Amino acid sequence: MKRLAIFASGSGSNAENIARYFSDKPEFEISAILSNNANAFVLSRARSLNIPTLIFSRSEFNETDKIIDFLAEKKVDFIVLAGFLWLLPLNLLRKYPNSIVNIHPALLPKYGGKGMYGMKVHQAVVDNKETESGITIHMVNEKYDEGKIVFQAKCSISPNDSAEDVAEKIHKLEHEFFPKIIEQLL
Repeated sequence: MKRLAIFASGSGSNAENIARYFSDKPEFEISAILSNNANAFVLSRARSLNIPTLIFSRSEFNETDKIIDFLAEKKVDFIVLAGFLWLLPLNLLRKYPNSIVNIHPALLPKYGGKGMYGMKVHQAVVDNKETESGITIHMVNEKYDEGKIVFQAKCSISPNDSAEDVAEKIHKLEHEFFPKIIEQLL
């Protein structure tokens, strides 16, 4: 059995979508959902799905082995970042080499890097009058959004699209492709 942990900082629609996708696949288990935000709605989603959670502080994340110890206790093999906004510390990257995947709401290398997340990305796409955007699923390394790209999917952007319109198109792509690509990686 492959055991996954999902890290999320916000609403958690991708985390819930992934959990539901794998719920009828006995060879996979979502062992935990972890968050740096005690008020994140993803924690409510996890509770409703009976998935264990862990909330942690920046110092616990960066300066201790609390996360690694928790993941070891849950026998986690693979980590999914689904709307998780912090750069991962080296101890976590070393413990899970080539076993951490992230989704970015744009076609990297455009609109990536520190501070480029959520509506900020979509607004930049609209402001720059892009004709397409999409998602990038990539392996995680020590830099924001610079890991090996494993998958991209595109959508058209019309001149009349707002950032909210772009976000809706991107969410559809995320929900359609992220669980399938995770399964392929495993």
